[in-house]
Amino acid sequence: MINKKLIKARKAMYTQESIAKILHMTQSQYQRRETGEIKISDEEWERIAKALNTTVEEIKEDHLSLIHNHDTVSNNYLENNQLYNIPDFILKNQNEYIALLKEEIEELKEEIKNLKSLNNFS
Repeated sequence: MINKKLIKARKAMYTQESIAKILHMTQSQYQRRETGEIKISDEEWERIAKALNTTVEEIKEDHLSLIHNHDTVSNNYLENNQLYNIPDFILKNQNEYIALLKEEIEELKEEIKNLKSLNNFS
């Protein structure tokens, strides 16, 4: 996943080559991190944020950013400039499965609650 927030913040201050030098890596290594080809470690996020005089939260994409790239009319997702079409039957199946899991969670919560009340009476 392309790190759009990181790219924007970096472009305001540095070229890829100059920030790569600050981070002690090659320009191509840094570029692969920006484009999402290589995962950025937590330590690297901290170093990058420090170099950009900002916080990790300001430059790191949230893990739900794929949802923001979803077109609900066509069920298309755009990620890394690749367009993916998710067939309706798969989305329906996933939604049904999510509903089933939510039911099971509620049943388990109730079971735990009942077990706790039984233990309190013992």
